[in-house]
Amino acid sequence: MKIGVLALQGAFIEHEKILMQIGVEVAEVRLPEHLENLNGLIIPGGESTTIGKVARQWGLLEPLCDFARSGRPLWGTCAGMIFIANDVVDGKPDQPLLALMDVTVRRNAFGRQVDSFEADLDVPVLGKEPFHAVFIRAPFIERVGDGVEVLAKLDDDTIVAVQQENLLATAFHPELTEDDRFHRYFLTLGSP
Repeated sequence: MKIGVLALQGAFIEHEKILMQIGVEVAEVRLPEHLENLNGLIIPGGESTTIGKVARQWGLLEPLCDFARSGRPLWGTCAGMIFIANDVVDGKPDQPLLALMDVTVRRNAFGRQVDSFEADLDVPVLGKEPFHAVFIRAPFIERVGDGVEVLAKLDDDTIVAVQQENLLATAFHPELTEDDRFHRYFLTLGSP
């Protein structure tokens, strides 16, 4: 199995480390040809506007959409979740989006960097043990469309993880923890 990590900006190295620890071959994706022969792709956290602009500049927008439409798993974490959403509240007017997942996401929904926090989440698809999530200038999901399954919420019912077929999105950073369950779950999305 070979998983790509979009390596334009943000926390891509942290995702790579977890994938390698669980025995997955990893490829950094910066150009359209880097998407060839991948079994899945992670779009990491970082700055969503920058990721989108660099992806547009390097001709990646349509190839990324084609990749997701091929049925291979694609996972957006934090900024990656914003990038794959079809609607963003408080987005910048020129912010490129892949518009793959039928959700409305609010950027920086919890505030600035100093308002970052951690929380234990109930995520049934990962088992009974809570998942310790790290939120850094995190977005959240305001609306989910038909076919979007909510995987996790905060105690106040704020939606922070969703899945739509082969697409996974988390408002938090699983790559910043020692818990590899979200990465292992992602790897199952491409299984028959």
